[in-house]
Amino acid sequence: MVTSVTDMIALGVFAFCGGLIDAAVGGGGLILLPALIHALPEYALSMVFGTNKVAVWMAAISSIGTYLKRVNMVWRVLLPTALSAFVFAYFGAMSVASIPKDSMQIVVFVLLITMAIYTFHKKDLGLSHTKVEGSVRNMAKGVVFGGLIGFYDGLFGPGSGSFLIFLFIRGFGFDFLNASASAKLVNLGAFTAALLFFIPSGNVLWKVSALIAVCNVLGAFAGVYLALRLGSRFIRVLFLALLLFLISRMGFTMLVV
Repeated sequence: MVTSVTDMIALGVFAFCGGLIDAAVGGGGLILLPALIHALPEYALSMVFGTNKVAVWMAAISSIGTYLKRVNMVWRVLLPTALSAFVFAYFGAMSVASIPKDSMQIVVFVLLITMAIYTFHKKDLGLSHTKVEGSVRNMAKGVVFGGLIGFYDGLFGPGSGSFLIFLFIRGFGFDFLNASASAKLVNLGAFTAALLFFIPSGNVLWKVSALIAVCNVLGAFAGVYLALRLGSRFIRVLFLALLLFLISRMGFTMLVV
């Protein structure tokens, strides 16, 4: 258990920052997870992941509630997408032992670079919003997107929200604001599937989860406030900054290891 007050304060700060970034553009887990791993060295990764999932699940719930007041969700597309993410996240968690994570990391690294170059090159990407119909074609497309990201989230995880935002923008023509709101709903499905494993198996430190959940939720409120107030241009800049951070961090990790 965390005994240092300094560690607890640091976790709270990282949780707030992670919630803020995650609510706006996804990827907040890469801020909070390393802090948890550092603060809880005596626990297995499954315990750390379970503790983290409780916090991000709470933040996702709070940010979705705020987004719903300002963003019109395409429910006929998003609900099948979220359900697909829920199902495939569970399969992804079951497949952790069978897929080499080093290979997965290389694939993700290349995808992040591709996304960053494409987003930077397309200056108007995600700045305008296309009205999406709840057609069978769009529902099927959403199920594919949700399945891919859900499986990835269960298997590996980092940047799943950012991948979803990119897919919603590129695949449906959403602007960054609508894509961010929609991504939170779909991520909620994946997080819920993970908790169905972590909670029954006892892989949650509830006292730590309570602390980081509160801070994560407060950060999520701040992130949604900034996203709604400053709009898609702000989210686009933050999205590109996050991609550069993820690329740098993953690249450094791959070189060191």
